[in-house]
Amino acid sequence: MIEVYCDESRPEVIFGENSKDRYMVLGGLWVPYDLREDLKNSIKDIKRKHNVYGEFKWNTVSPSKINFYKDLIDIFFSSSVRFRCIVVDSIFVNVPKYHNSDSELGFYKFYYQLLVHWLNPRETYWIYLDHKKNKMSDRLHTLEDVLLNSVNVKIGDVQAIDSKQSILIQFADVLIGAVGYKYHRLDSSEAKLSVIKYIEEKLGSEIYATPKSERKFNVFKINLRGQ
Repeated sequence: MIEVYCDESRPEVIFGENSKDRYMVLGGLWVPYDLREDLKNSIKDIKRKHNVYGEFKWNTVSPSKINFYKDLIDIFFSSSVRFRCIVVDSIFVNVPKYHNSDSELGFYKFYYQLLVHWLNPRETYWIYLDHKKNKMSDRLHTLEDVLLNSVNVKIGDVQAIDSKQSILIQFADVLIGAVGYKYHRLDSSEAKLSVIKYIEEKLGSEIYATPKSERKFNVFKINLRGQ
């Protein structure tokens, strides 16, 4: 059984809200069920070690906590946990034409693209998304139904949970945030640049689009130009 913990960065760029940013990033951690408690305990241990209390996420990366985030990255690369994200260039998102003028529908279509390519028919999946208020209350059920109809796979549930109560969604947020920061070529935080550099040292390459075959840290830069 696999649990997938998902979050997103800058979804407002496809929702028609004023934003200077260009890219939305959706991502998730693929966590084998039998490793989940060990993973959570390892994160709790380094939180205690570095005096990190409450929620942690990409936006809380700071000079005083760099070593905590580096230890977090070490946990990821030393485990069998996998990460996949999808980078969406908002310039090429045509909501009226391809999403029935419904940005929320488009948002969950991109979540489908994030998930569907890593679903294995031999596994059962429990999928957790960070809670957000939707205009349509059945969006998660629709996402689950579409996944089930597209792939011969078993899904226990697709549900929303509060990221404040889930250190694994917070973990996903850190990796998603690093990808988004890199794609936007931001440089205002030396602490965040340091964390990105550390990830890239572990990867042996810069954070950019990876081949489809990449199984540990997969970055899918979706091509929307042909729409």
